[in-house]
Amino acid sequence: MKKNLISAIVAAAVLGSLAMPVLAQNLAIVNGKAVPKSRADTLAQQVAKSGRPVTPEIEGQIKEEVIAREIFMQEAQKRGLDVTDDFKAQLELARQTILIRELFADFQKANPVTDADLQAEYDKYVAANSGREFKVHHILVEKEDQAKAIIVQLKKGAKFEDIAKKQSKDPGSGANGGDLDWAAPGSYVKEFTDALLKMKKGQTTDTPVKTQFGYHIIRLDDERTAQLPKFEEVKPQIAQQMQQQKLAAFQQELRTKAKVE
Repeated sequence: MKKNLISAIVAAAVLGSLAMPVLAQNLAIVNGKAVPKSRADTLAQQVAKSGRPVTPEIEGQIKEEVIAREIFMQEAQKRGLDVTDDFKAQLELARQTILIRELFADFQKANPVTDADLQAEYDKYVAANSGREFKVHHILVEKEDQAKAIIVQLKKGAKFEDIAKKQSKDPGSGANGGDLDWAAPGSYVKEFTDALLKMKKGQTTDTPVKTQFGYHIIRLDDERTAQLPKFEEVKPQIAQQMQQQKLAAFQQELRTKAKVE
């Protein structure tokens, strides 16, 4: 009797030790079906990638979410919703989306933007924008006669800002009296830039400047050496832009190589 009791205790201990790892792999048992802990781990990773800390409270919410999903999924399967054509089509689209996302992530991981790349791109930006900046006001109208009439009014003492607010059709600057703020001359269309570079500080154009947008009366308020942001200030934006450019080139390469009939 004693021997049988000891054997039973040993057997229970052995079975218990074997069952522990299995239970550790599962988050819960829902209606007799094991819910793997890996589902919660995957959701936790997604939360972490979004920048949120995975606190004990969040872990609890994730566990409840995973269990709720299992309950709802079992009910959907019970109703046969997982074998409908609509479900299969949506599942295929979801599979494609995830797989494509993984492809792009794999490409970016294998083709990172280096600090040297970022510095070189910044240096190009500095070289292209290290000249002068101009503070400009302008009035934009549709017809040349209207522009000429405004120039006459300005010469008689009319206030530039008042006319711009009433007559300029530029929605961005008109409400601000025609103020275009500080900008490099290359920011504007060629005809506007050409006229601007010929002007002196405080001067207003004597004749309307025609561009694709209409007729401009331009006033040059001031000029200065371009004030450029430091490398560290724009490094994240440059990195994002270069990553997008690399990814776009990769996508285009795949499209070009593909045989589509």
